[in-house]
Amino acid sequence: MNNQVIESGPTTRASISIITATYNAAEVLPRLISSLRSQTDKDFEWVISDGASTDGTVEIAQSARDLNLVLDSRPDFGIYDALNRAIQLSTGEYYLVLGADDLLYPEAIASFRRLINTSEADLITAQVLADGVINSVRRPWPWLYGQFAYVSSHAVGTLIRKSLHDQFGLYSRRFPIAADQLFLKKVGDNGARILKAHFVAGEFSTQGTSGNDILGTLTEGLRVQLMTGEKRFWQVLIFFLRLLKNYRRL
Repeated sequence: MNNQVIESGPTTRASISIITATYNAAEVLPRLISSLRSQTDKDFEWVISDGASTDGTVEIAQSARDLNLVLDSRPDFGIYDALNRAIQLSTGEYYLVLGADDLLYPEAIASFRRLINTSEADLITAQVLADGVINSVRRPWPWLYGQFAYVSSHAVGTLIRKSLHDQFGLYSRRFPIAADQLFLKKVGDNGARILKAHFVAGEFSTQGTSGNDILGTLTEGLRVQLMTGEKRFWQVLIFFLRLLKNYRRL
């Protein structure tokens, strides 16, 4: 199928792009749109990469043309294929991933922009509310926490310099759940400039695949750790301990 951008807003370059992968998200997307319209700094573009939704998602997205919208809808191979497409369509120097069921607080873009203007960071990671708990960067032990030793959350909380993909590649389609973990772990392990911000950017929904498929999430997390050079014995031991911890959720 030929590539087709079905709706495009202004083409001027934005410092910040927000990217969202959607598929049949009509029920939750209006809440995200409302949170983007509430931003005190609206100087951003919103790139939606939709997987050929059939439930009205595209029509709801098209109603947000006031948000400097770029909308691309066609069949894809899952969330990371969609995010890769959105990254390639985006024009910002930095991008922020938002799920269709996430929420961005009104000062988030303004806060991220102030930090862009005062730093040379590759990643700017803020705090995120998830399941009623505020998440921030964990202790700096990548062998134990993986990407969470560097960032609070891939979606909602971390502004990513787009040019990092020139060095580390796009999100791997070999990891349907944890491609973001692999990318961020490689970036952090290789000395990226990371700025830890002390504001809460928004709310991350835990109802996606990573929250529902615990076994898949743990298994791909183990693969990420092994692929990024962590010691096999300790990673297998940590994996089994996490299986025990999450036994009732499997």
